[in-house]
Amino acid sequence: MSRNKSKGTKTSSFGTPGRISHDASPFYSSRLYQGQQREITPRHPENLIPEEGLNCLHLKSSRDMSEIPDYSVHLMVTSPPYNVQKEYDEDLTLEEYLNLLHVVFKETYRVLVTGGRACINVANLGRKPYLPLHALIIQDMLEIGFLMRGEIIWDKAASASPSTAWGSWQSASNPVLRDVHEYILVFSKESFSRKSDVKEDTIERESFLEWTKSIWTFPAVSAKRIGHPAPFPEELPRRLIDLYTFKNDVVLDPFCGSGTTCLAAFRLGRQYIGYEVNPQYKKLAEERLGDASEGDLLGQIAADIT
Repeated sequence: MSRNKSKGTKTSSFGTPGRISHDASPFYSSRLYQGQQREITPRHPENLIPEEGLNCLHLKSSRDMSEIPDYSVHLMVTSPPYNVQKEYDEDLTLEEYLNLLHVVFKETYRVLVTGGRACINVANLGRKPYLPLHALIIQDMLEIGFLMRGEIIWDKAASASPSTAWGSWQSASNPVLRDVHEYILVFSKESFSRKSDVKEDTIERESFLEWTKSIWTFPAVSAKRIGHPAPFPEELPRRLIDLYTFKNDVVLDPFCGSGTTCLAAFRLGRQYIGYEVNPQYKKLAEERLGDASEGDLLGQIAADIT
């Protein structure tokens, strides 16, 4: 009596239509992936942050985040200062600027849990020559030990206010590209996955389907309206927090600015920690968080009454 046996399947070759299974092990064991960062096992246990260390903003440089224990933060979302001589920037050389980021992101690596994520919003600069900051940051993050998950293109669409410096107008002499996008670089520490037992997801189905695409389109936000020269819209950290964390997780922003990441974390039921060196911007962030807390309390009171 013959017995039917199911044939083993494998991922189809690159460039062929369709997949016949999700076994990609032959691809990741190929010579192309030799020498690449690998996941680390076993997992390190998570450390708890004391309650007084949560939901707070520190007026100091994030070069030193000794207030935060090792393996205790679940997500970092930040947009580093661009060092383009805005009022809040230092006039650093490129080497000094990258060294600052290296020190901060090395500290970030220390405080992240196994599987914790780091998301960096960055725009490239200049044209003579073009400075590909995103590429330089990727290389540094890999040297620190991060695993890269991918990159998101933030298409700012009509709100981008692109430069009018076209270069040579309607001429091949020297046309200049005008950026209407920024990057969101996404990394993990030691593992791509996180433990999900006794954790609560909050992301909805349609959001998950849309936000796992590599291009996001939403408008930028007015610097004048926020009160900070280079704010990012709350939509950016909101998506990242909802996609990459569970409820009550800890979210870190080492370049806090006007507090947008912390604000999004609070509204999504996460804990937050922020670092900011400018007293004016720290005060602005605290005011925004205070307004959100007050609005949340009034909303709860109204709900209880009804």
